[in-house]
Amino acid sequence: MLVFSLIIIGILLRFAPHAPNFTPIAAIALFGGAYLSKKHALIVPLALMIISDLFIGMHNVVIFTWGGFLLTSILGFSLKKHKSVYKIAGLSVVSAFLFYLISNFGVWMMGWYPRNLKGLIDCYIMALPFLRNFTASTLIYSAVFFGSYELVARLVKNTKFSRVLLSD
Repeated sequence: MLVFSLIIIGILLRFAPHAPNFTPIAAIALFGGAYLSKKHALIVPLALMIISDLFIGMHNVVIFTWGGFLLTSILGFSLKKHKSVYKIAGLSVVSAFLFYLISNFGVWMMGWYPRNLKGLIDCYIMALPFLRNFTASTLIYSAVFFGSYELVARLVKNTKFSRVLLSD
């Protein structure tokens, strides 16, 4: 149930009006890495990106963007045994920065900028506003996802709903 909920939430929020790159995908990937099985953690961001990109539009950088989100899920695996506000916030920032590096390298590699050092530098500079929004959204959505989940987990811990709500 959690797997499908995360996919649906991610798709819906990609289609909702938002500032450029202010989406929950990295937070969902990080959250999935922390709470879902490894298989499901990798499927969730990939499925929501594939489905939504089919409607939003495919482009030649998807291998880099999708790969960046898979890497974020893998980073989330380190939260499985020990979660803290500081570790979640730190990995949110790290995942945003890694996504920035990977996706914009892809933009440069695919020829959106001249394939020289100046083109690469220009690509990264022009993407800085997107990094700001992406980092803010990853921090905010991570707080929402991790905080909400922990609150619900505590509320249903010893009830009949715990088996349904707390399994992946």
